[in-house]
Amino acid sequence: MSQLKIPVQTVHSGILQENAVMLGEKSMKRLKIPAHGTIQLTFGSFRQEVTVIPVPKSDSLRVSEGLARRLGLRQRLTLNASYSSGSRNLRLGPLIGVLVSRDHPEHPDRVFGQITMFCRELTNACHAQGAYVYFFTPEALETRSTTIQGWVYDEGWRKLSLPVADVINNRLTTRKVENKPSVQHFLADVKSRYGTHFFNEKFLDKTEVFEALAQDPALQRYLPESHALNGFAILKKMCSNYPSVFLKPVRGSLGKGILRISKEDGGYRLLSTTPLGTRKQSYPSLTKLFGSIAPKMKTTRYQIQQGLPLMELGRRPVDFRALVQKNGTGKWGVTSIVARTAGSNHFVSNLARGGTLSTVREAIGKSNLPPGAKESSQVQLPRAALAIARGVETYIPAHFGELGIDLALDQSGRIWLLEVNSKPSKNDNTPLNDQKIRPSVKQMILYCRYLAGL
Repeated sequence: MSQLKIPVQTVHSGILQENAVMLGEKSMKRLKIPAHGTIQLTFGSFRQEVTVIPVPKSDSLRVSEGLARRLGLRQRLTLNASYSSGSRNLRLGPLIGVLVSRDHPEHPDRVFGQITMFCRELTNACHAQGAYVYFFTPEALETRSTTIQGWVYDEGWRKLSLPVADVINNRLTTRKVENKPSVQHFLADVKSRYGTHFFNEKFLDKTEVFEALAQDPALQRYLPESHALNGFAILKKMCSNYPSVFLKPVRGSLGKGILRISKEDGGYRLLSTTPLGTRKQSYPSLTKLFGSIAPKMKTTRYQIQQGLPLMELGRRPVDFRALVQKNGTGKWGVTSIVARTAGSNHFVSNLARGGTLSTVREAIGKSNLPPGAKESSQVQLPRAALAIARGVETYIPAHFGELGIDLALDQSGRIWLLEVNSKPSKNDNTPLNDQKIRPSVKQMILYCRYLAGL
């Protein structure tokens, strides 16, 4: 199969019919496409038989306005092209779809709210790599159709009718939307009908992750003791085994709703996260404390986890967010790791809770770790993140292309897993040097190209 990048141009329908394309002779030779024959043109789910008209001294592909409209192409683009002589198939792309929770057509500069700049960045990166990306919401899936109403960026955001993409990245931010019948039906349908690849296909919950990874003896060393909080007995057992424990909402994110329980003189202290800081409450007994949190357990499932004496910077706990992504050969790699230090009034490090970012080297260098642990942990953190990503892939039956893996170092330098996030924020893991197109965005497109074979 031959492959190259080809500029795609639109010409007036009067010059060229929809069932014909003009292709530069140079490109035809390199792709080994026979002159004046018919081939199948493929772009995402779009397929059409076309006659190829050779054009001397040109390297571009020219299509009629009508055909460009059906392809969803508005501006001049350069796309990857591959030709298979066996199936006489000329494929363009890949066509990448990003499923986002909502759009705001009334705000043309911020159509996708906080992730609008990420969407622009992804568009620019696709142009550079010969791919084409559009963004769509679950509302676009309510009607049964072979095309999708999606947003593309072309000197402003425009909504077009587009083919189903070769690869879809799930960026939905709530389980409720992800589990809508229209979304689940669409995904099952396009996988079977067009062979569409769909990655980061579901949220992970904390209990599921820890139970899955516990099956692997090599990963058990990273796992703090962790159980579903199903009553007073497990709380009593964990509090007798450890000086402190954490209660984490099984389906929580951004540090919301986390509780920390620790022993204090003659009783117990409960710390809870609030937008304004940490709320402290004292109880004379564990029974009384449990009585205060029992109403929350009726609406929220919690995981109870062994408290860890975390590495600190200026008496503030530090943890690490590793962004682990599949690369252009389908293998896991660590794209970035940043250190996150808790805000002054918080015991969790999330940026949404006032945490601050620094490099791993800087945080470990200034920390209270023993000198030997400072050296080894910088090597061991990425190794642990990779091993955990492979474990998630092995033991959880779903397709993931990127994972946010939260790790911690205790004060002896031992690495622990805190959480795995299948929808890593596009702001939270930003490397500290501000580049135009982040490595994480380039890596995502390379993986899409790998999946699509383009």
